[in-house]
Amino acid sequence: MKYRFIQQEQSRHRVSTLCRVLGVSRSGYYAWQHRGESPRAQSNQRLLERIRELHRHYRCRYGSDKIWRVLCEEGESCGRHRVARLRREHGIEALRRRRFRRRYAACNSQPASANRLQQDFTAAEPDRVWVGDTTFIPTRAGWLFLAVVIDLYARTVVGWAMSARNNQALVVDALTMAIEQRGPAPGLIHHTDQGATYRSAVYQALLNQHGMVSSMSRKGNCYDNAVAESFFSTLKNELVLDEDFINREEARSAIFEYIEVFYNRQRHHQSLDYRIPFDYEKMYAVA
Repeated sequence: MKYRFIQQEQSRHRVSTLCRVLGVSRSGYYAWQHRGESPRAQSNQRLLERIRELHRHYRCRYGSDKIWRVLCEEGESCGRHRVARLRREHGIEALRRRRFRRRYAACNSQPASANRLQQDFTAAEPDRVWVGDTTFIPTRAGWLFLAVVIDLYARTVVGWAMSARNNQALVVDALTMAIEQRGPAPGLIHHTDQGATYRSAVYQALLNQHGMVSSMSRKGNCYDNAVAESFFSTLKNELVLDEDFINREEARSAIFEYIEVFYNRQRHHQSLDYRIPFDYEKMYAVA
């Protein structure tokens, strides 16, 4: 690496000065130039290029561990620490952003349901526990509100809806989509926060109609709905952070592609032992 640095900087500094500062001999540097890169250096360069490609493919959000696992799935023979070192040496870092949550004043509605999960976000099989929540996406034309329903078994987004208004219709549409796509059996636990839209008579009636059991977080406790919160944090870190949406339609299109193409079918999840949601569900189906 020292010789490569000297080669990159020799147009701006004398070779003798660079060698003295880095503690190497000029003869060693010139010998390195004539014999070319070692097989190990060539392998590192090839691996680095693939790491960069995966870094871009996964929206610059995967850390070293996830990138290493993807490389192993591709049949690449490399160590976890080697991947981390190459990323570190070449300034390849996952982009993260602190989560911001907007709080809404509670409105009078139906009484809140009991918290049936108690922060246990596991499910033994698909479509036994769903969680739901809403968030907002900024555009130049105003907020775009997003409601999602997530199956806890494989963290799959099974229902979603978007609207310019954060109202009852938004959450009902997301739940209706989930019901139509999955056809869950009675007894499914559906967990949300205590938002007025979730406590509305219409929403609760839809749950009852399909034999679902309502569950709600404690008031003001975001950890009680951590999976939904985590999904929104991931969405904003991996998509919204890098975008400046001109209007709501542009945001709708990008979010649709993120959920249906990337998140459900391509993104590796640490909570699933680094598997993809749809692949994880297929494993249950053939078990």
